[in-house]
Amino acid sequence: MLPSPSGRGARGEGIFLVFLLLTLLLGSCNFPMPSQSEAEPLPAFAQAWQENATPTPQATPLPTRPIYAPGELVDYTAQSGDTLPLLALRFNTSVEEILEANPFIPQSATTMPPGMPMKIPIYYNPLWGNPYKIIPDSVFVNGPRAKTFDTAAFVAQQPGWLNGYREYAARATRSAAEIVDYVARHYSVSPMLLLALLEVHSEALSNPQPSADALTYPLGYHNPYRKGLYSQLIWTANTLNNGYYGFRAGQLLGVEFEDGREERFDPWLNAATAALHYYFNILLDDEAYRWAVSPQGFASTYQRLFGDAWLDDEPHLPGSLEQPPLRLPFQPGGVWAYTGGPHTAWGTGQPFAAIDFAPPSVATGCVSSEQWVTAVADGVVTYVDVGEVTLDLDGDGDDRTGWAIFYLHVASKDRVPLGAQLKAGDPIGHPSCEGGTATGTHVHIARKYNGEWILAEGVLAFNLEGWIAYNGSRPYLGTLKRNGVTVIASDKAVASSHLEAGLP
Repeated sequence: MLPSPSGRGARGEGIFLVFLLLTLLLGSCNFPMPSQSEAEPLPAFAQAWQENATPTPQATPLPTRPIYAPGELVDYTAQSGDTLPLLALRFNTSVEEILEANPFIPQSATTMPPGMPMKIPIYYNPLWGNPYKIIPDSVFVNGPRAKTFDTAAFVAQQPGWLNGYREYAARATRSAAEIVDYVARHYSVSPMLLLALLEVHSEALSNPQPSADALTYPLGYHNPYRKGLYSQLIWTANTLNNGYYGFRAGQLLGVEFEDGREERFDPWLNAATAALHYYFNILLDDEAYRWAVSPQGFASTYQRLFGDAWLDDEPHLPGSLEQPPLRLPFQPGGVWAYTGGPHTAWGTGQPFAAIDFAPPSVATGCVSSEQWVTAVADGVVTYVDVGEVTLDLDGDGDDRTGWAIFYLHVASKDRVPLGAQLKAGDPIGHPSCEGGTATGTHVHIARKYNGEWILAEGVLAFNLEGWIAYNGSRPYLGTLKRNGVTVIASDKAVASSHLEAGLP
């Protein structure tokens, strides 16, 4: 544990005093997301939807849930990513009642094994809505099911306007397929999902002669600051992630319509379906929304392009998932500041999967540092870009499978090369402000498993040498706790934010 200042040895006390003389102004990490106009109220998009797609006039009515007796036990089959706290929220019950009804489940359980039959005490909510599940979670994330998909080859086979489209995006002129893959990688949203949405909104894969509106706003988001394929995809992927991980975090339990009506998600729904409900409710009026989330809507388009999404589905999050042992991302004996509690891994909003650390320095702001960011575990470097390094922990060379660690704000100078095989503690590069936007030198790290961002707090909380992450009252706030010691995130590197790597 970290000793108090009066208990430090000479070397530790010296580092501590350096921090006391600092004020590391590190406000946040920012990403290539929308301009400030994003905060404005969103317009209705039913007219654009009707111009660019041809929905059936009315969705086929779906069955509704019966009115259950309070605490009645209902059958449920565990889905990918289910946890006891989230099931309790969805069924209006408690973890204790679920455990009592399923005594074979240990109290320490993390994720439920997909396919496991359960009995859940249910407390009926009259606001529960559509029970239809649109797609499985495994086709939402950029995970194992996307490994064999070749975006460029698929787009090249289609007659639509996306074939041949090019645009300047992310510091280079890229083809449509390259733009889709770039966004899919950074937001970890399946490229097939993004392509299916482009087809739904603007017939991008089937119509060789699009309207001007379809080219300007190919995903139906009519914001003058969000023109073009790349900008539209950024907004869409970010919105989808806000829905998906809001559901995972237990913060998104339904949708609210323009007239003020609320609809809670059916308790049996999955995260991907909830994300699509959230997304379509933002873009569409009530009638178009009902169609989009029905079997005749988005699901039909996806099936036409890629086949039955549920056929041979392999859930990407296994039961009893555990994080492997991870080190702090700096050298043993080093004292860094915990400058960012749980906040977005990439984009804005959810997922709150990342945390930030800053090195000691005698200057504020974005200054060069000779300190080293290090590998938190053994792995192979599978991706390198401006400020970015991805470390694949299972060593198969594909960070869409197994555990992967994403580093942001790693300086180009001395940065580890693509393909490097690293051991835990090996240097990755120097902390910086490169990649996205930052107000001070630091490193941002986040975890993924099989393409899914893993939330920093929860049953699979970030655990670095026994330091466990907890959310704060808002993004970037929060704490790390170990053995009764609490480190408080601060963008000013105050004493209460310091911790030392390599201590038991």
